[in-house]
Amino acid sequence: MKFKTDQLLKKLRISSFIYWPIFVFPLLWGGKLPDQIVGWADEIKIQIPKVWTDEAMEDWELPNSNPEFSAKPVSEEFYYNLPERVVYKTYPVYHPDHEPEGYWEWLHQQEAEIVLDQSTLVTEEDYIKAGELLFGYPIDTLGALINTQHVRNKDFYAKTNMPLTPEGIMPFAQWVVAGKGKVYLGNLSCAMCHTRVMDDGSLLKGAQGNWPGDKAFAFAMESDGASERGVQGITNILFGSPFAEGDPHGKLLASGKEAILAAYRAVPEGAFGRQGTSILFPPQAPNLIGVKDRKYLDHGGLGQHRNIEDMMRYIAMNQALDFLNFYGDYNSIGLTKERLNSGEPIFFPGTYDRHSDAQLYALAKYVYSLSPPINPNQASQLSEKGKIIFAEQGCVTCHTPPLFTNNKLTPADGFEIPEDHYDRYDIFDISVGTDHGYTMKTRRGTGYYKVPSLLGLWYRGPFLHDASLANLEDLFNPVRLEDDYVPTGFKPHDVKTKAVKGHEFGMELDAEDKKALIAYLKSL
Repeated sequence: MKFKTDQLLKKLRISSFIYWPIFVFPLLWGGKLPDQIVGWADEIKIQIPKVWTDEAMEDWELPNSNPEFSAKPVSEEFYYNLPERVVYKTYPVYHPDHEPEGYWEWLHQQEAEIVLDQSTLVTEEDYIKAGELLFGYPIDTLGALINTQHVRNKDFYAKTNMPLTPEGIMPFAQWVVAGKGKVYLGNLSCAMCHTRVMDDGSLLKGAQGNWPGDKAFAFAMESDGASERGVQGITNILFGSPFAEGDPHGKLLASGKEAILAAYRAVPEGAFGRQGTSILFPPQAPNLIGVKDRKYLDHGGLGQHRNIEDMMRYIAMNQALDFLNFYGDYNSIGLTKERLNSGEPIFFPGTYDRHSDAQLYALAKYVYSLSPPINPNQASQLSEKGKIIFAEQGCVTCHTPPLFTNNKLTPADGFEIPEDHYDRYDIFDISVGTDHGYTMKTRRGTGYYKVPSLLGLWYRGPFLHDASLANLEDLFNPVRLEDDYVPTGFKPHDVKTKAVKGHEFGMELDAEDKKALIAYLKSL
């Protein structure tokens, strides 16, 4: 087995000239490396873990709040029979008024170019770089959310209030060129939900995103002239959970097309009704910066995060193999277990191929590498006062420095914690009283919310579990507890006023102390 000298040195990370003769001299004269050296090189290669095993998938996720309907994923055999994803070169999507002259025609003249060869990935840095590429790579070209005609329509941008870069690029989707003349709009990349366009137009990767996805999807269905039955069908695929108490999504479907579209349009930027969640109880798009230190993933702590394999599992499941899950006998896309086990391909967005384990490892390594931007809110006399108030108010109990989370799960009101959960999970057995709809009435509901980290609050928002408050000042305003309050963030489509209850801490502070506390929170 022969190696090019630079490749071998890269693999072994040798920087000292002392070792060069051992490896270089045999190669210069066309010789072979000694078997023991080749063996050493093989041993220190990065070992990619096998992610989707029946044993690992058995207890990785928490049970549903209604345990009888806990998610049952596809088998290891099914998963590894899926073809691995091919990663083509992608191109930016411009607002029609900003698209360079001739760009569209030029795109159609491009040949397909595969841009990721995982056999070349050797070092940690290689994997992180590949992970960044994969983070922005769309896994769907079937038009899962939006398609070509939407993003080439000026009304799409106006009606969704779509954030753009200074160059007029819409950074939440990309053009995928799969061959000359084969230009498809790509959806469902990690970056779609986890990219934030900042006030100056710069992009913050991994942040709580501000992709107005539900408004965009409402525009797509409306502009396409989707029938009432069609709107009901896709909404049921995304959010249906007939086993949930009261079946709130079933009631939404029965309310008709216009009400459903209004529910989509009500979800603010920074929240997103991804599959298995809800547009009635929309979760925040999570901030991934610093996620490597968090013990639970997903809004309700659905996925345990004990090691990098768990992060890889979470990525695989969410892009978008959870559509194949069974919840008891229920499957959201109408599969039967016989059909799933037949071996026939299932052509549904995100389910007909998969990331390789090496690709998942690269993605996880990139997510772990994400670092926060420079905080413009530097420490001051006011924030130092707020730091003292933060401690005096007992905030450190749940939001413990330096991570500013105790990394535990807190139960929702009305959820009875099973006795065995205390031994299996990290539970802070006190509810802070926030709305329980998401974690008690969705496919991803566990009965818990994870205690969020407060790091990076200055670039995040909206806040609380249902994104109902637009800014931190609202959090400490006691007026929000009144029934005639108009939420500044998410407000359900069918209500005019609504009390935003829960997390009722710091409201008794005077105006100056609140100002100091907020200054401290923004400095984290």
